[in-house]
Amino acid sequence: MPPQPLTHTSAPVLEFEALRDLLRGYASSPLGQGRIATLGPSTNPGWIEAQQQLTTEIREFRRVGGRFDFSGLLDIAKLVDKSRIAGAALETTEIRDVVLVVDRAAEWREIALNPPAAMKIEWTAVAALSAGIVDFTEFLRAFRNKILPDGTLDDRASPELARIRREIEKQKRVIQESLRGYLRRLAEGGAVQDELVTIRGERFVIPVKVEQKRRVQGVVHGASSSGQTVFVEPLETIEQNNELVRLLDEEQAEIHRILLEMTRRISEHADTILAAVDTLAELELQFAKARFAEDYNCVAAVLSGEDGRGRPSPHEPGLILHNARHPLLERNLKAKGGHVVPTTVELEGDRRELVITGPNTGGKTVTLKTVGLLALMAQSGIPVPADRADLPVFDAVLADIGDYQSIEQNLSTFSAHVTNIDCISRTATPRSLVLLDELGAATDPEEGAALAVAIAEHFRRTGCMCVISTHHTSLKVYGANTPGVVNAAVGFDEATLQPTYELKVGVPGASAGINIAQRLGLNPSIIETARSRLGTQARDVGQFLDRLHAELRTAEGERLRLQAREAELEREKTRLAAEGRKEQQAKVKEMEKKLESVLRDFEYHAREAVNAIQDRAAAQKVSKDAERRIAKLRREFREQFDSTVVAHSTGADQGDPHAQPQMVKHVSEGDTVKLKSVGRPGVVTRRMDDNHFEVEIGAMKMKIARDDIAEVVIRAADSPVKAARARGISVSLEREDSSVPSEINVIGRTVDEATSEVEKFVDRAFLAGLTRVRVVHGSGMGILRKALRQYLQKHPHVASVTEPPQNEGGGGATVVELRV
Repeated sequence: MPPQPLTHTSAPVLEFEALRDLLRGYASSPLGQGRIATLGPSTNPGWIEAQQQLTTEIREFRRVGGRFDFSGLLDIAKLVDKSRIAGAALETTEIRDVVLVVDRAAEWREIALNPPAAMKIEWTAVAALSAGIVDFTEFLRAFRNKILPDGTLDDRASPELARIRREIEKQKRVIQESLRGYLRRLAEGGAVQDELVTIRGERFVIPVKVEQKRRVQGVVHGASSSGQTVFVEPLETIEQNNELVRLLDEEQAEIHRILLEMTRRISEHADTILAAVDTLAELELQFAKARFAEDYNCVAAVLSGEDGRGRPSPHEPGLILHNARHPLLERNLKAKGGHVVPTTVELEGDRRELVITGPNTGGKTVTLKTVGLLALMAQSGIPVPADRADLPVFDAVLADIGDYQSIEQNLSTFSAHVTNIDCISRTATPRSLVLLDELGAATDPEEGAALAVAIAEHFRRTGCMCVISTHHTSLKVYGANTPGVVNAAVGFDEATLQPTYELKVGVPGASAGINIAQRLGLNPSIIETARSRLGTQARDVGQFLDRLHAELRTAEGERLRLQAREAELEREKTRLAAEGRKEQQAKVKEMEKKLESVLRDFEYHAREAVNAIQDRAAAQKVSKDAERRIAKLRREFREQFDSTVVAHSTGADQGDPHAQPQMVKHVSEGDTVKLKSVGRPGVVTRRMDDNHFEVEIGAMKMKIARDDIAEVVIRAADSPVKAARARGISVSLEREDSSVPSEINVIGRTVDEATSEVEKFVDRAFLAGLTRVRVVHGSGMGILRKALRQYLQKHPHVASVTEPPQNEGGGGATVVELRV
């Protein structure tokens, strides 16, 4: 539970427990779900802000790809307490559960010590929380390879256990061989039911037909369900079975000794284990809040009025919610393909009371519940579904919402409401939030209106934040004429007779009961009578509100049209700018391509000229001269290129169409060509299009453009291989098989062995051009997995290391993305 819990709340009415159930769905382990069940609002600003900071850091951790598996974690506090009892021995499954939690805690400790470098915020709150996890390396080493996944002890749990189990297996084979020989002799006389050795009560027996059991001397250990077969232990194997039972007892004694030793180790680390459990529970709570916040587009509430140390805050005390949404309503509507109409509420400065009016089903009650639930969420450290949320730290959240009629207490709806409001009026302080639904209802309208105004005035004088919904015209007038009180209306579309659920602050709403009845087809004479019975004031107010809302709808429509026109103009402006940039970029790329081709052609011819000169001094002179000419050419071209780019930007085009490289026209598959870019010959293996070819140089294949070909050295038609084949000589070319597997299995290897094998495997895969490989290392205690992942993350050829989904190996494998 948080420190200084909020004691005076209407949490059940505001559906806070349902919100916790929703949040529990984001936790994957009983440990985290248990922590969420204890979460509640607090009045301690420091605790609230600490919770918000933890969630913010976990959201950033998830944004950059950070993940952690909480599944299967149990609350092992009772098991740890049991380990402290003298002489107590935990079961192997219980020890396995403890070790699993400790192993996950050790895994998180490594993450906390080395957070992702891509995170944009400082890792402070999570680092402080994770400091509660100590180094469990020695503790985990004592349990490594000793408990199998099914909860049984491995033979490696102790040398003595391994010896006993070897003797047990040896004794079982001796007994089985003896009984099989005995069965073969009995089968000749038809005394046995099946030539099968079975076990009854840890003793090996043979099945014998009931009418033949006198032919077999031994001890009967039961019969089949049909009664046709009895299971007999022959006399000649009794001593052998006795030896087997002794060995089994010895095995159980050794197992008990091992479990006592393991339990003692857990007891010695009880405090640090419990601290780690508490940290993991808190972490899963934060992960659940982060995932909830991502799904519901939540923000962290800004606490107005005071900071985390109880000092005055620069934020003015106020309640500001922009585009707030009720998360439970949003969940239900999403399931049906709908969406929530967001609500904006602002109460700040002297404005501390909001009166909401409008037709039934228009969203008044939803607005009250949204404000109340989001206040409780904020004070529980949960991000709230809104675009902005500035909220005070309330000392009480009090609500009178719903039908409180109680037959058992002999209370009518009105009496129940009055009783509840009386309790609220005695509890509320200037730091409280009060929510009153349908104030003044369920009694005489005139008296109810007077009572509603008096109640609203009482809470205004108290100074608390107050949101009221009502149908009474008197409250609308009160809101319009009283300082500090703000009117608001929920929308209603009279054309469709459907609520719009939009909250419009600053204007009162019209109940529109007679209008709705008229549009629904109620008898016109009844409608006319109802209108005539309306008081002059009520009729005038109703007509005024109708005109006001019509004008507001017209203004809203005009605003939306202007927004649409502005957006259209902005899109057109962006399109024209993008087209201009695209055209300029295309011309720049074309000129760069020309430059590269001309320079490559010039460099090739320069190299050829140097190679043709036999005299070394002359060759060096020509080479230096060529380098100077190339540098000059590049400088001149860059000057021309820069001026051309400027000309393009002003609309002029000064590109030189004559700077074209020399092109080799006829190139066929199989031709041996010399490349300008590398100065080496290669074989054309494939023609991709008119100007692009695939060339093989030794073991390397590359894609080249036609202008990179200096000359055709050997035509395919003139190649020695083709000439030889034309003369009837068989010629074949052998190539080394370069296939490299994309997966390696190192299960059962030591860390050093596995690292060495994986290193060779990754190097081969990189040289073979693979982009993605998979390393299978198994789950186990997680040591091999962590060691390999730490090694791979530092490997120069590795781009990223990720854990595949469960159907591809999950925690038992690692997917490695190689650099291209």
